[in-house]
Amino acid sequence: MTQQTKSTMSNQMGMAGSKQINSLQDLFVDQLRDLYSAEDQILQALPKMAQAANASELKKAFQTHLEQSRTHKQRLDRIFTDLGITSGGQHCEAMEGLIKEGEEALQLQGDPVVKDAALIAAGQRVEHYEMAGYGTVRTFADHLGFDKVEDLLQQTLDEEGEADKLLTSIAEGGIFKTGINEKANKNQR
Repeated sequence: MTQQTKSTMSNQMGMAGSKQINSLQDLFVDQLRDLYSAEDQILQALPKMAQAANASELKKAFQTHLEQSRTHKQRLDRIFTDLGITSGGQHCEAMEGLIKEGEEALQLQGDPVVKDAALIAAGQRVEHYEMAGYGTVRTFADHLGFDKVEDLLQQTLDEEGEADKLLTSIAEGGIFKTGINEKANKNQR
C-alpha cells in the first residue's frame, strides 16, 4: 500500500465531521468500518437471542453464529492490520435499528414457537444486512486488487449465507410444521 493510499484512507473526515469519500478505496474502508461496528453489535445481541429461543436447534444456531461472528470480527481485524488502517470511529446505525427490532422479539409473550419464529425473522434480517455488506466490500476488494482481503471477505460472506439457510431450514423444517397457524385460527374463533 502506498503512502498516498494510507493518507487518503486516514483522512476521511472533512469539515464539520462530514465524511470525505473521494475514491473507491475510501468507500471500501468506510464500509469495512461499518461492518466492524455491526459485528460488535451482533456479538452483544446473539447471546440474548440464544437465551430467548425455545427450540434447542434455534438456540444452537444462534450460539454457533456467535462463534462465527467472533471469527468474522477477527478477520476484519486482520484486514485492517494488513491494510495499515484503524477499525474504529464508525457506528452502524442500520445494525442498531435491526437489533432494536430484534429486541422486540425478545420481549414477546405467548406461544414459544411463535416467539421462535419472530426470533428467526429478526435473525434473518441481520443476516441479509450482513450478506449485502460483505458482498459489497468483497466486490470492492476485487476491484481494488486486494486479493487476500477478497478471499477473507468471501469466507465470511459464505458463512453468513449458511447461517441464513440454517435459520430458513429451522423455520421450514420444524417451527412452521408445528401447526402454529392452526392454533392461531382456533384462538381467533
